[in-house]
Amino acid sequence: MSSERILRFGLPKGSLQTAAIEKMAKAGYNIRASSRSYKPYVDDAELDVRLFRAQEISRYVDHGYLDSGLTGYDWICENASDVHEIGEFIFSKATSQPARWVLAVPDDSPVKSVKDLQGKRIATEVVNLTRKYLDEHGVQAEVEFSWGATELKAHELVDAIVELTETGNSLKANKLRIVDTLLSSTPRLIANKESWQNQWKRSKLENLALLLRGALEAERKVGIKMNIAKDNLDALLKRLPALRNPTVSNLSLEGWVAVETIIDEHVVREIIPQLKAAGAEGIIEYPLNKVVY
Repeated sequence: MSSERILRFGLPKGSLQTAAIEKMAKAGYNIRASSRSYKPYVDDAELDVRLFRAQEISRYVDHGYLDSGLTGYDWICENASDVHEIGEFIFSKATSQPARWVLAVPDDSPVKSVKDLQGKRIATEVVNLTRKYLDEHGVQAEVEFSWGATELKAHELVDAIVELTETGNSLKANKLRIVDTLLSSTPRLIANKESWQNQWKRSKLENLALLLRGALEAERKVGIKMNIAKDNLDALLKRLPALRNPTVSNLSLEGWVAVETIIDEHVVREIIPQLKAAGAEGIIEYPLNKVVY
């Protein structure tokens, strides 16, 4: 197979690896990774998948070693990577909310705003983002790279930290207080700009993005179908929120129809009793694999 028909694709290794592989599987790309290999198996001969730390993927895409990859918006900014952003794909391992890089200090710290950090010391993994943030506020402070245990350093070694959080629970547990948010970040599908100009690679990536977006959309929705007498149909349709107009088809039983639609999963527990009260029978709820608009 020609190298022109191979798409070099990077997936984040580490905390987002399992979620990314699960979402790719729902999109139709089955990937099997080994803890001893950076080259997992994928059931698509046109995909050459590599596992890298999320911190590195945008650089490898920018430099052309990878055609495309999934990584956080934060690392695109931290690395100042010049890449084409195909789309945003939220598949957080903890919540559906964006992860945030926040400025945090101990609960008993006198620091109330970034201005109070003039001449102080800050530990973080996102050194460039933090320096840019300080510059924007006209604050001069020492920023040091942290290899880990950043929350502990806030109490013993530095005056403040810039740390990633989704819920803020870990910071609270470590007696830390959020002062400000520097950046909100979600996973992004990105492409090398030269690769994006290649017609085959662009088409391959657009199809992958379409399927991945459909898989993510399906996670928040369910299909629902039911039977109802035609005389009660109008009343039922008024109660039924639908992705589009519901499908209504005649049953072999005279005077009865089948109704099928897609709704948000979180409303199912409220709407099924209402549908039953409206005269619906044989109500079936079923999971979805993809929803493509």
